[in-house]
Amino acid sequence: MQLHELTAYELSKKLAAGEISAREVVAGYYERIQAVEDRVQAFVCQTRELAEKKAAEIDEKRAAGEPLGPLAGVPIAVKDLLCTKGLPTTCCSKILEDFRPPYDATVIERCHQAHMPIVGKTNMDEFAMGSSTENSAFQVTRNPWDLETVPGGSSGGSAAAVAACEAPLALGSDTGGSIRQPAALCGIVGMKPTYGRVSRYGLIAYASSLDQIGPFARTVTDCALLLQVIAGHDPRDATSADLPVPDYVATLDAGIEGLKIGVIRELVYGQGIHPGVKARVLEAIDTLQNLGAECEEVSLPNIDYSMPVYYIIAPAECSSNLARFDGVRYGHRTNRSVSDIYDLFAKTRGEGFGEEVRLRIMLGTYALSTGYYDAYYLKALKVRTLIKKDFDTAWEKYDLLVCPTSPTTAWKFGEFDQLALKLADICTIPVNIAGVAGLSVPCGFDDGKPVGLQLIGKPFSEDLLLRAAYAYEQATDWHKQRPAL
Repeated sequence: MQLHELTAYELSKKLAAGEISAREVVAGYYERIQAVEDRVQAFVCQTRELAEKKAAEIDEKRAAGEPLGPLAGVPIAVKDLLCTKGLPTTCCSKILEDFRPPYDATVIERCHQAHMPIVGKTNMDEFAMGSSTENSAFQVTRNPWDLETVPGGSSGGSAAAVAACEAPLALGSDTGGSIRQPAALCGIVGMKPTYGRVSRYGLIAYASSLDQIGPFARTVTDCALLLQVIAGHDPRDATSADLPVPDYVATLDAGIEGLKIGVIRELVYGQGIHPGVKARVLEAIDTLQNLGAECEEVSLPNIDYSMPVYYIIAPAECSSNLARFDGVRYGHRTNRSVSDIYDLFAKTRGEGFGEEVRLRIMLGTYALSTGYYDAYYLKALKVRTLIKKDFDTAWEKYDLLVCPTSPTTAWKFGEFDQLALKLADICTIPVNIAGVAGLSVPCGFDDGKPVGLQLIGKPFSEDLLLRAAYAYEQATDWHKQRPAL
């Protein structure tokens, strides 16, 4: 077995035992990148020189007997909206094409502290706005299972890199499903932690009340290991929860016997769920029952409003967040002649922002404008509270909730119109609206394409989510399947 085929956990054990070196691991992954990247196109920036330098430092520290974390020497790929000091951080937008941050995001600092070499920055939908990674200003990432289909989005580059074994681990961000949905479409594990569990400092924001950074991995154990590295309070993030971080790996094998799991009726039997996806999810629910969990249907009456609520709140917040890109302070500035400051703004943004980003900014600005704020934005906030209350009511009876991660499997490029693309997140958006935790784990295939099972947990129950996903994973072998690139 080649190095790139090993899981992060397996690599960590071999590194700790001195059977392989960090330099060998990094070299092995770059061999894999060279072999498949021209077809997958997961990376917008490769950082080989820095990764090799980091690997050499790790080997020296290990030889000197210095204490190292469990993932020391294990490479990681990073979504290109996380600030990396001195490295391109573009959000896959022309408006930030030449931006090099002067600082690292907190999650990047923690990866450095864990001695994890960064192999590159991954492709994404521009400013995380999209469900297919077709909105990148630079390139199109392809799904390793079928190169004619999308990898999902917006973190499609990170998901594809892990699925194609170009990196054992990756970081993404999830505003409405942008970790879980591409994880499902690419047949890997992806988690959106509870809002506040992982610091957002250094994340270039799309919608600040919805964004959350989280891990991609090939197995649940690897996901738990990476979450252990990045989770925890950060005083630089005002929304960061000052709560202790459990040992996520220690409780993985505790089993799920006796857990009460609610099957979300609207998202399993509702309109738009592909029959093949529904079949695989129902089979997965049967497996959970065979493992000792008690599963029964539950209704979340207001969950159908999640999509309209999201497409008012998220664009409203993005219109505010992206107002800083004006050609004055940093980022792209138009070279054309301008008549006044407003003309500078208009021409800079017209050149720098893509069509989907401009559309969402305009929608958000409209929803926040005088005369429409109460009718749209304020009403959306009220309905958001109702959706959260539905989840709160469910937690009174159930330990976890389940449903599909994506209503369909991966689709061909250009196959979906704009409405269909947005409906691709119908199963994941409610989790962000409520601020709870969600995880996608592979649960089979439909016509040769991966299907994901979504497990949803109450706030700060990531340890229970991982435990349930691990129990399911160990009872099946879907996580062992690899695309034949």
